[in-house]
Amino acid sequence: MLAEDTLAHMTPREKTASLPPVFSVSPLGQAVMESFGEGIVLFDSYGRIVYANAHAKRVAGIEGDVAAHRAESLRPRLLALGGRVAPLRSGAASLGEAVFLPRTNEPRTLAERERQAIVDTLERTSGKLAETARRLGISRTTLWRRLKAYGLRPHNGGRGSHQ
Repeated sequence: MLAEDTLAHMTPREKTASLPPVFSVSPLGQAVMESFGEGIVLFDSYGRIVYANAHAKRVAGIEGDVAAHRAESLRPRLLALGGRVAPLRSGAASLGEAVFLPRTNEPRTLAERERQAIVDTLERTSGKLAETARRLGISRTTLWRRLKAYGLRPHNGGRGSHQ
C-alpha cells in the first residue's frame, strides 16, 4: 500500500496525530462478515485494523480489541495462514484491503462433531474400543452402532480404522 511508505518515515506520535480516526463497520456489515465461513480481517488505507470476524480472530489468535493489535505483525501472520488479499476500492479511491482466511475443516453439525470425537478418541486409545467407549461415556454397543452409522470400521485385534 502507498500509505505504508509514508508511515514508515513517521514517528509514532506523528502517525497518530496526522491520521484520521479509524472508521467503524456498521452492525449490518459486521453481521454479514460474521456469516461467512472464512475469516475476514479489514484494514483501512493506512494499514490499520478496522474489523476481524470471529473466525479470523480464532484462526489468527487475535484476542480482545482488534484495534490494539499491530497491523505490521498481524498481516504477515494472516498471509502465512493462507490469507488472500483483496483491495477495497470505491471508484478510483483505495479504501484499504480485506484479508480472507481459508475455511477450516472444523466439523459443523452435531453428527460431524460426534464422528470427529469418535475418530479422535480412537486415535488416542490406539483403536481400543472398550477404552474409547469408556472415555466417550457410552457403551461398547453404542460405539459399535456409531461406528457403523459413520462408516468407520475397526480392524481385527482392536485397532481402529478411520476413513
